[in-house]
This record gives sequence, structure tokens and C-alpha cells, in this order.
Amino acid sequence: MAERRIGLIMNGVTGRMGMNQHLIRSIAAIRADGGVMLANGDRLIPDPVIVGRNEDKLRALARAHNIDRVSTDLDACLKNPDDIIFFDAATTQMRGGLIRKAIAAGKHIYCEKPTSDNLAEALDLARVAKAAGIKHGVVQDKLFLPGLRKLKMAIDSGFFGRITSVKGDFGYWVFEGDLQPAQRPSWNYKKAEGGGIILDMLCHWRYVLDNLFGEVRSVSCLGATHIPERIGEDGKPYVADADDAAYATFQLEGGVIAHINSSWVTRVRRDDLVTFQVDGTHGSAVCGLQKCWTQSRVNTPKPVWNPDVAQPIDFFEGWQEIPDTEPYPNGFRVQWELFLRYVAGEVATYPWDLLAGAKGVQLAEAGLQSWAERRWIDLPELAV
Repeated sequence: MAERRIGLIMNGVTGRMGMNQHLIRSIAAIRADGGVMLANGDRLIPDPVIVGRNEDKLRALARAHNIDRVSTDLDACLKNPDDIIFFDAATTQMRGGLIRKAIAAGKHIYCEKPTSDNLAEALDLARVAKAAGIKHGVVQDKLFLPGLRKLKMAIDSGFFGRITSVKGDFGYWVFEGDLQPAQRPSWNYKKAEGGGIILDMLCHWRYVLDNLFGEVRSVSCLGATHIPERIGEDGKPYVADADDAAYATFQLEGGVIAHINSSWVTRVRRDDLVTFQVDGTHGSAVCGLQKCWTQSRVNTPKPVWNPDVAQPIDFFEGWQEIPDTEPYPNGFRVQWELFLRYVAGEVATYPWDLLAGAKGVQLAEAGLQSWAERRWIDLPELAV
């Protein structure tokens, strides 16, 4: 057994998502566990350099998580031939330029979504990467959630019969910043800084729908800015002009109809911060981030509408939970390990690439167009 170093340039990991999910719970955790085990018994050890503007903050983060290298000079990092992967979790609006620069330097690309705030750039990034012959991947973390993995197992088993519809409910109350500090940064609510829940969440819903239920063919979306003023990190009010809620219906290949509500302006009274209900001719399922419950055709109760008496059926009793049949590690880490194996040559193909990322941007852009024009928008096939 031998150790194989693989050098990473990690940009934007001082932010909430980049730090918690990608650096701490993925790369640092992989390193602490001795690397990624390869088929021949070797271990692939990621060796990251974390890059940003604030050197003190970078060094403190590196010390806390046993990272040896930090830098405030991205250009210098890109020139180092020993670091072969560039990862970006910084702002969406800067991502395209950074990815192009990294591709020009010969780096493989792994990045957060959205890959851009517009489809033209997102699609061009996929073309540039293909022409350069580098390997590339985009974070599509929700596919690796325990709840969705259990749901996928139920789909693959034929449990549902023919799936007819999908209903999703995502969101929670993000405080305005006066009564309590906001849980999300202010740029999420500013159009000029790439904010808005449609751009953020429809990119997620594209890969969830495509991979589990069928390719999205068209969308009808209504956005809203329910809270037009919030309090920023500096304690001052600002105009929140980006959408903070979206109500979208999707037509999928094969006739499945999906509807997903996404909101940062809703209070949760459901099983989790996101839930999906899938209905089919032979059964239904409801899943959240961790758990999944099913109800088969023969276990379905037969309610009768009568508003004059209290409902005699406890509808929760008729559902069975899919048990944990395997350990479910952090989804971001699982996808990181798959991408590292891909770069190392153990995986021949990788489906969640920059083209898949462009499909997410396509759906978000179509959702915004649907809202503006108050109509259904069809999604043409994308290719590079």
C-alpha cells in the first residue's frame, strides 16, 4: 500500500459553505481518515492550498484543520504544476472568469453551483473544458443525501409502479436581521450580487429531477420578493430586491409533473427543511434530508370526505420508514471522493460535469423568464 499525493487549489473556503462542507467535512475529514482508498490498496491523500484575500483568516483556518498551505496569490497557485485540481466556492459572478483561468493553466475543475449567473457563460465553460481535455465536476450534493438515496432505492426497485407526480417543499424563515441576526449573508437578497432563490435553488432542483424522475422539459415559475428590506452585516438596512420565494411547476420527460415551493420566508411545519412526496400507481413516498417513508397501494387508507366530523384516520400511521441499510457519510464528502477517484483514473466517466452545471443554470434562467413573461418556458436539449 502506497500513499499518492493529489494537490488541490481551494478558492473561497473561508465562506460558510466552502469552509464547513468542503474544507472541514470533506477534504480535512478525508485527510484525517488517511485519504481515499483506491482499488489497488493505495491511498490518495489530498494536499490542499487554501486561497483567499485575508491571510490571517486563512492561517487560522489552516491551523485549526491541519492544513499546511495558504496563499493570497491565486495566479501563483495556478502556476504550480504539482497542484492539478482547482476548486471554487466563492461568488457566482466571479466563477466563470476563475474557471477559465484555471482551465488555461491546465487544471482539472471542481466547483460549486451555479456555475454562472447566465446560461451563455455556463455553456461556454463546458465547451472550453471539453476543448481543453481536462476533467471537470460540479457539486450536486443533494443526490447524496440519505433521504434521497433511500428514495432512489425505492424508485429502482419498481415500488412506485408508474410515477405520476412529485411535490417538493423547501425552505425556512431567514430572519430579517433586526429581531435576530440573519442566517444567510445579505448578498443572497441583492440582484446586483447574484442573489435570488430562483438562481440558487432551481439549479438544485434540475439535477434532483433529472437524476431521479426524468429530464425537465418545461417550467412555469412565479417568483416573489416578500420582504423588500433587510438588515445587513453592518447593522444597516438595505433594499432586498432579489426573489426570496419561488413557486415552480415542471413537466418532465415521460409525463411526470413536479411542483416545488422554495422559500426563505416560510415557517416549517413538516418533517424536514426540505421534503419530497412522490406519488405512483402502486405506492407513494415522502422523504427529507435523512429519512424516507413509503405507503404501498394495499396499505393506502380509504378516506371519505366529511367536514362535519373529526377525521378518524391517523394518516401518519399508514407509512413505513425505509431503514438505514448502510452508513451515510456527508454527501459533499462522498462526491469529493468520487471526483478524486475520477481524476486519479479509477472512474472512467463522471456525469455531474460542467454541462450538468449548465443545465441547472438553464432551468434557473428559464424560471426567471417564466416569471417575467408569465408563461411556460420549454427547455431545449443542451450539448457541447
